[in-house]
Amino acid sequence: MNDLNSIQGKSALILGGSRGIGAAIARRLAAGGANVVLTYVNGAAAAEAVVAEIAAKGGRAIAFQADSASDTAIEAAVAKTKEAFGGLDILVNNAGIAKFSPIEDYPIEDLDSTLAINVRAAVVASKFGARAMNNGGRIIHIGSTNAERMPGQGGAVYAMSKSALQGLTKGLARDLGPRGITVNNVQPGPVDTDMNPKDGPFAEQLMPLLAVGRYGHADEVASFVAYLAGPEAGNITGANLLIDGGFAA
Repeated sequence: MNDLNSIQGKSALILGGSRGIGAAIARRLAAGGANVVLTYVNGAAAAEAVVAEIAAKGGRAIAFQADSASDTAIEAAVAKTKEAFGGLDILVNNAGIAKFSPIEDYPIEDLDSTLAINVRAAVVASKFGARAMNNGGRIIHIGSTNAERMPGQGGAVYAMSKSALQGLTKGLARDLGPRGITVNNVQPGPVDTDMNPKDGPFAEQLMPLLAVGRYGHADEVASFVAYLAGPEAGNITGANLLIDGGFAA
């Protein structure tokens, strides 16, 4: 990695970093020289496995248990990052849930939990993160192409939650721009993870909608995030950026 792309010595907090896209982002930022704190709710073993993998390659990472539905847990994760690595330069809001159901039957408790994790947590993390963040920092939300296109039934609430990140991104870009902090929203399409594998139950429906004819890879999303976290992306802010194989084309 050349100096133009380097995030060497930067401190990164990834909310929801123990598996899938979040784990790929943790590994990619660490490979670029960042010191990483990744949070998890359950599955400590998976989180520690990511930390061990990063350490084996010479990187520095810490796993920290924090429920993104809890304001105090998010604040503690920010504080842990500052304590461990001396500051905060990169915040990645990756924690998210997806609960699908026709609106006539949609459980109100699922609405509340979806908004708590997919929307409220991003606001709370951005608040505490911005307070702690060094000037010139980066806030990156992980949204979804479903904010642009919802091709099937049952996804209205999920799509709404990811659409909320689009407006949040634009507003935060204005709030934090004077400090040189950029705010962007990465919107993946179908990605081959344990939550939505390329040979899983949704693949038959989703595959024909992909212009490139395949699911994305978590490492591709992580590479995009790493670019946005680096100095070459300093003039990109307030952007909702698709990485979806043409799903929304």
